[in-house]
Amino acid sequence: MALTLLFLGRLQDAAGGEERTVGYHRDLAALIASLEPELGQALRSDKVRVAVNGVLGVTVLADGDEVAFLPPVSGG
Repeated sequence: MALTLLFLGRLQDAAGGEERTVGYHRDLAALIASLEPELGQALRSDKVRVAVNGVLGVTVLADGDEVAFLPPVSGG
């Protein structure tokens, strides 16, 4: 059982790459807690959005889900 994590924008630097596969975790809180402390802290920011299989606001995970972490968007 596994999850695919995608890191976009500046979060790629914090994660050391744009994608990784990790073991299954039941919810986002457990998933983030399982990651290295610096990355977990970056992902807990109120400004980071999370999309599960392309849907924002999902917090319960299923085996095989794709979890994308989206940094704040800036620009004009």
